[in-house]
Amino acid sequence: MIVGTAGHIDHGKTALVRALTGVETDRLPEEQARGITIDLGYAYQPLASGDVLGFVDVPGHERLVHTMIAGATGIDFVLLVVAADDGPMPQTREHLQVLDLLGLTRGAVALTKIDRVPAERVAEVATAIQQRLAGTSLADSPLFAVSSYTGEGIVDLYRFLQNAAPQQPPRSSAARFRLAVDRCFTLPGIGTVVTGMAHSGSVQVGDRLLISPAGREVRVRGIHAQNQSAARGAAGQRCALNLTGPELHRQDIHRGDWVLDAALHLPAARLDVELRVLAAEEQPLRHWTPAHCHLGAIDLTGRIAVLEGDAIAPGATGLAQLVLDAPLATLRGDRFILRDQSARRTLGGGRVLDIAPPARGRRKPQRLALLSAFVNPDPLAAVRQALAVTEHGIDLGALARQWNLEPDTEAALGVLPEAVAVAGGNGLVLFPPPRWRALRESVVAVLAAEHGRVPERLGPDRERLRRIAAPNLTRPAFAALLDELIAQGQIARTGPWVHLPQHRVQLAPADEPLWRDAIEPLLHTEPFNPPRVRDIARRLGLEEERIRRLLKQLAGMGEAFQVAHDHFFTRDAVAELAAIALELAEREGAARAADFRDRIGGGRKVAIHILEFFDRLGYSHRAGDGHRIFRDTLLGLDHPRKT
Repeated sequence: MIVGTAGHIDHGKTALVRALTGVETDRLPEEQARGITIDLGYAYQPLASGDVLGFVDVPGHERLVHTMIAGATGIDFVLLVVAADDGPMPQTREHLQVLDLLGLTRGAVALTKIDRVPAERVAEVATAIQQRLAGTSLADSPLFAVSSYTGEGIVDLYRFLQNAAPQQPPRSSAARFRLAVDRCFTLPGIGTVVTGMAHSGSVQVGDRLLISPAGREVRVRGIHAQNQSAARGAAGQRCALNLTGPELHRQDIHRGDWVLDAALHLPAARLDVELRVLAAEEQPLRHWTPAHCHLGAIDLTGRIAVLEGDAIAPGATGLAQLVLDAPLATLRGDRFILRDQSARRTLGGGRVLDIAPPARGRRKPQRLALLSAFVNPDPLAAVRQALAVTEHGIDLGALARQWNLEPDTEAALGVLPEAVAVAGGNGLVLFPPPRWRALRESVVAVLAAEHGRVPERLGPDRERLRRIAAPNLTRPAFAALLDELIAQGQIARTGPWVHLPQHRVQLAPADEPLWRDAIEPLLHTEPFNPPRVRDIARRLGLEEERIRRLLKQLAGMGEAFQVAHDHFFTRDAVAELAAIALELAEREGAARAADFRDRIGGGRKVAIHILEFFDRLGYSHRAGDGHRIFRDTLLGLDHPRKT
């Protein structure tokens, strides 16, 4: 169990930790010289059970509230310290507000310096503290009157903490690993070391992780968990990780960074959140208010976009979007604190709901309904509620990363009886059955309309059909939708063209022999660089417009492909070109124009036209100077066997 102190400056937090553990947490020379805590301090006390009680000692000065927040994030148990001579003071109140906003519910009060005041004063301050705790998450916390100087009450407090430790709810280590960095330093002969609270998962010596949000790769060379050398660290423990990596230096890692599983590296500068404004605020929190955002151990500036109305009233909770000045590492469910622009007053705080909000439509009713569903802390209940309002489905793979779901929970979501689960780019995508039926009906209706509009064409290619019928559906999910409709005989596919089963397009009797006996053989003479329309017309002694009209009709029928203006290729040629592009992409990571040109033996201009044609069809996607190929049989052509 990790215990965090809180309270006003000079109320005896550090002396109390020293009395409980024998450890001096003020390690900096300036702290020892001035007698105040400036940075986070740590102490550990082994228990008879073999467990270790960890203490995080935080500063109490009003200018160091940001450091207090860094220390309080991730602790299990609060030790609120109030001096009997002073009683509750300004930082007592602000620390208590922060603890309440962080959702901490387990704690105790240490009423210190009782050796300096009469018993009546102790009783008076105890009553004042209980009044301050009322209505907070720490209401009804037990109070211990102690003196770190005489030792009075220390044994009772220690026994209470000792008995509270086994009652700490265990944290699951099944999720992916995350550690919030609050210190980074270098030790001679060891190298770079980071310390922090492990929020989820587990880590072992030899694991490869990332420093986020920078994305720097590191390897774990050694671990101390709860101040003891260990081969493994787990959620709920304070860990020190000895890290190594290419040209890794202490200056590359900062307080507020996270050490985490690579799958959780999702830096974000916009966060949709549930935000509670402190009841003590005199004015509502208005839209676009500048603020400091404290999340984990980081402090970033930004603005608050209120999503419902123009303001959130004091004491009220609402939906908002944090627009930060730099990206940070966070996940759904993380707690944050907001302070005013001058960083002198706490405004409120809450929980992260979505780390990848859409760029537009953040105030749309459907979007707000989805965020309201995400407020539910139970993933199963949240997804069930979200299914009732989603228009585009729920990407379970992306959700599992952004929510850091345990494998069992992700598996349970994949078989929800109230959802249709289809394959998506990151895993399954969940749809409410009515929405899935509506998408199916939309595809059939769009095809019927297309056939009526251009009866001479077989149908749109799959990518164009997706843009018309379901533009917000991912390519893999749309492929699953089409596969289902094809399997049930409601639609058909010929090559890349999709059409209704009964829709047919045929050449006129006079055009059939012209295509089979004259034009098609010419296209086969140089399959990767066939003659253009004007050249075909010249060779056959026919009108150029007739050849162009016939080839466009053939393209609409799926018998030929118009790769560029007046440049038509046969089905067999396109199938072989697609196979070459796929082979290059698998070998080189992407199909590039120069390599593709060398393989097909044509000019660079023709190679670029072909690759851009594949992009338009959705068979590939331009990425830098290359083209990434999608392996999902989009063209619907049998690639010829290589010889």
